[in-house]
Amino acid sequence: MMDQLGIKALRPGPSGNEQDPNHANFDEAKANPFGDLPDPLTLKNGQKVATAEQWWKQRRPEIVEDFEREVLGRIPPNVPKVIWTAKSTNDSKAGAFPVVEKQLIGHVDNSAYPSINVDIEMTLVTPGNAKYPVPVVIMFSSAFIRQFIASHPEFKKMMGSDPPSTEQLIANGWGYALLDTSTIQADNGAGLTKGIIGLTNHGQPRKPDDWGALRAWAWGASRALDYLETDKTVDAKRVGIEGVSRYGKAALVTMAFDTRFAAALVGSSGEGGAKPHRRNFGEEVENLTGPGEYHWMAGNFLKYGASEASFGSKNAKDLPVDANELIALCAPRLTFISYGIPDKGDAKWLDHQGSFMATVSAKKVFELLGAKGLGVNEDYHNANMPPVNTGLLDGQLAWRQHDQGHTDAPNWKYFISWADNFFNYHPTPWELPADQPVFRTDANSLVAHSQLLAKAKQGGIDVYFEGDSITRRWGATDYPDLLANWKQNFFGWNAADFGWGADRTQNILWRLENGELDGVSPKVVVLLAGTNNVGDLTAPGSVDERASDVTRGLQAILHLIQEKAPAATVVIMGVFPRNDNMAFNSVIDKINRNLSKLADGRKIRYLNINDELAGSDGILRDGMMNAKDKLHPTAKAYQVWADALKPVLTELLGPPSSVDHAPPPTGDPAAQH
Repeated sequence: MMDQLGIKALRPGPSGNEQDPNHANFDEAKANPFGDLPDPLTLKNGQKVATAEQWWKQRRPEIVEDFEREVLGRIPPNVPKVIWTAKSTNDSKAGAFPVVEKQLIGHVDNSAYPSINVDIEMTLVTPGNAKYPVPVVIMFSSAFIRQFIASHPEFKKMMGSDPPSTEQLIANGWGYALLDTSTIQADNGAGLTKGIIGLTNHGQPRKPDDWGALRAWAWGASRALDYLETDKTVDAKRVGIEGVSRYGKAALVTMAFDTRFAAALVGSSGEGGAKPHRRNFGEEVENLTGPGEYHWMAGNFLKYGASEASFGSKNAKDLPVDANELIALCAPRLTFISYGIPDKGDAKWLDHQGSFMATVSAKKVFELLGAKGLGVNEDYHNANMPPVNTGLLDGQLAWRQHDQGHTDAPNWKYFISWADNFFNYHPTPWELPADQPVFRTDANSLVAHSQLLAKAKQGGIDVYFEGDSITRRWGATDYPDLLANWKQNFFGWNAADFGWGADRTQNILWRLENGELDGVSPKVVVLLAGTNNVGDLTAPGSVDERASDVTRGLQAILHLIQEKAPAATVVIMGVFPRNDNMAFNSVIDKINRNLSKLADGRKIRYLNINDELAGSDGILRDGMMNAKDKLHPTAKAYQVWADALKPVLTELLGPPSSVDHAPPPTGDPAAQH
């Protein structure tokens, strides 16, 4: 390729190791030597683009042509057709959720050059309960990378405490498709005469404007979408594309060139993705033109790393386009730019600030086309990158930097709800038994889980309270009056509150299974749960059947507590009465009768204070519950609960101490905003 272009020498790319003499620049003061980013809304003749028609008919084709000729390469007109077949279709599970899994092969017609065979491998997984077509995210991946991550626990740690993205998608009523890039095009220069690029070139080297691996992977995603458009279980108008690192670059390229894709999650994409080429910060153009990465790009891209050539030399400032315009090509569709933080492994090399600048620059194209941008009023020179964990998610163009490493895992919970909002998507609700561990799908609950994990690790806990909002509010910072009552009653017993609002027994089981009780070793566990299962008006079955189901859920929690904290005495509370719907109380009464039979008077204690909270007719006594919802206790009712608990705690722990070693109370993460 260098010979074809007349290049005699390439500049070496900088090192990411700051100890090396040729290390990359990480000084913001030196980061912008090449002037402004190209304006996505200025035509080559200098005319400003003022209408959507000008964008689609004039400016967008200009940008596409420059990217194809100089940066990413062109898809040849003779690319053979792909015929998809299903190798197998099976009922399976994604975590707790029943799914339908299809193993698919996309055979590329190689009759014109039989010595190269290309069979694209894709796995499509859709929710087993879906009653109508579902949105799907195509996820760039490879079997090798999935195996590598699975065998290296440090990568799991880097991803945070959330459930796997695949399970989150299924839980939220989405499907996903794992597209194996290695079956489309190898991720190395030696593979350029093989794979789909080699097949179209009949095994010969590329021409300067031929496609590189990024464009080839994007082509493969488009062929995958061709198949999804034929699958009746898939809503082909709501298909997204996702990838991290080199696959983040490929996801952005896919979204930019194929306007059928409705959404993209672009993870930690760096140089060649959302990072501007013109930024002298971290990875640079010269790294992409080097021997390890040049195959991602068109051959012509090598010119911009040339130090000696027949045409002289070129650098990033000579490129006709930049990352802001690649992002702009995605407009007005849903485009989520995701990064992590250097401290956790999302290296400075990726240039988070520059990627934010490119995203801000692209927003005016989204706005021209009637979409909402980032909600940032300043231009890209002056806009401040938001603090970590503060997302700009109000528009079709979104940005969020999470607090973990080189992954988009912590941003999936935000991406799904953000896309649901713009898609106006309402999935078929899951109906799972009360003893099946299931995570909450909303972002706030998953953030709360991470905070409760951190709380558990602090130790010093002798009394562990578990449950839903009735438990949570007692020891929470966002309910100061109730927290004062908590401290008044339990200070000195090292009590900590691990309740979480709106949890059902399924959700408590999942939290306990996923670390919230690990290593805590409490002496007493107080459990109050089940009312949210009772309050589910969509739950099928008679009163007896519903009560039995909830009882099984509480039994499962009890058994898990005993497994994880075998030395603890468990105080299981009778489910409190409620008056928001009087019919609930008949179910509650049956549950409580069942719970009373679980107690052995030693390691399992049953405590029922309902006679203090309501009369024999089930009507709540004055001032016991919140007057608005007739469900959540007032400080008066919490004091009744405390008065019933304190003799048990004194028996098991002795009188409270003058000091308390429990970790500080937590609250609702959303309340912090």
